[in-house]
Amino acid sequence: MEFPVLLPALKGFGLGASLIIAIGAQNAFVLRQGLRGERVFVVAAVCFLCDAVLILLGAAGFGTAVAAVPWLTDAVAWAGAAFLLVYGVRALRSALRPGALVVENGNGSASARLSVGRAVGLTLAISLLNPHVYLDTVVLLGSVAGQYGGTKRALFAAGATAASLVWFFGLGYGARWLAPLFRRPAAWRVLDLLIAFVMAAIAWSLVGPMLLDRGA
Repeated sequence: MEFPVLLPALKGFGLGASLIIAIGAQNAFVLRQGLRGERVFVVAAVCFLCDAVLILLGAAGFGTAVAAVPWLTDAVAWAGAAFLLVYGVRALRSALRPGALVVENGNGSASARLSVGRAVGLTLAISLLNPHVYLDTVVLLGSVAGQYGGTKRALFAAGATAASLVWFFGLGYGARWLAPLFRRPAAWRVLDLLIAFVMAAIAWSLVGPMLLDRGA
């Protein structure tokens, strides 16, 4: 396969990476689980699979259909904001309780570990209850993929999907390099405070404009 043929895949990888690599609820959650060494594979795999499915849907032409249903976007925005606020409050409470921040041997206490089912549920909620993920994957990536046809479109989607795979597993397992720093409760407190701030900021970005429009 000649290099020019791979250009759509490289463009897909670059655009996908630029959209994924940003401070957000999903990345903050993956980072925290990676630092705890807790259900890392499950969390990274669910994040990747969610992205892969949405990217493929976008490449298949579903972006236009989603953009044509404004009430669906609003409904997901409110649901996502509510979930993020709840999770943010939990992170804030965790930051204020030093005992909950201690991680033994980088793996957390057995009693505090998430079950596989709960890890999957939390990851799905954080990944899917955020309209931005649909705008990034289904609409934006889908619209760019639509500029290609046949094999090139498939290569573009494959490149964007590969970026998701590399990022989430790299973030989850690469976080362990920071484990020595996060053996100190103070470091966990800072991370949890940052997560709480990020969750609140994203929640406001989802519903804030709608509230301001109503008040205008």
